[in-house]
Amino acid sequence: MAPIKVLLADDQELILESLRIVLSLEEDLAIVGLATNGEEAIEGCEQFRPDLVLMDINMPVMDGVAATALIKQRFPATKVIILTSYREVEYVLAALSHGAEGYLLKAIHPKELAAGIRVVHAGGTLITQEMASKMIKSINQASAPKSNEYGLSPREMEVLHKLASGLRNQDIAEALFLSEGTVKNYISTIYSKLNVTGRREAARKALDSGFMDR
Repeated sequence: MAPIKVLLADDQELILESLRIVLSLEEDLAIVGLATNGEEAIEGCEQFRPDLVLMDINMPVMDGVAATALIKQRFPATKVIILTSYREVEYVLAALSHGAEGYLLKAIHPKELAAGIRVVHAGGTLITQEMASKMIKSINQASAPKSNEYGLSPREMEVLHKLASGLRNQDIAEALFLSEGTVKNYISTIYSKLNVTGRREAARKALDSGFMDR
């Protein structure tokens, strides 16, 4: 049986080389290419046609979520596993919504990572128990927004929650499947309703008012 062709994408050369060495020890895995940003990952898919891409999220030029979306559009047969240190639910949801089949943390044991690659290559979906629990909690919270005294709509509450978590407008847009312009409009409305002028002030007022968890 032919080995599983894997392309590695990470902007840290030490991690790239470590992954290459560790995964090359597995007889059924073949590292066919390395990429240091999302654009290089797409180019690698064009050149090497890997079965699977092991993709970091935070990379220069193009991040892993955007690269995943383009790879799934252009090479739908190629599987993508996000391998990152980010534990935020927003990143998980954004990655999975763009077609990623797995989301793993870099602290994973090499043998478990290799096993995960095999699971996804065989058609499975992979996510750690920790991240799955966070996703369920996030979905439950989103489905039952807390009341508030400022007249914020449920969608405005969602935007405010993510804004208070420190996410950028682009990340909020990806997490909520909105355009960045729409997010900016929501934020402007939120500021007006809360009578604030910035993110920190908005987050503080929401927390102090008791309709968002600390």
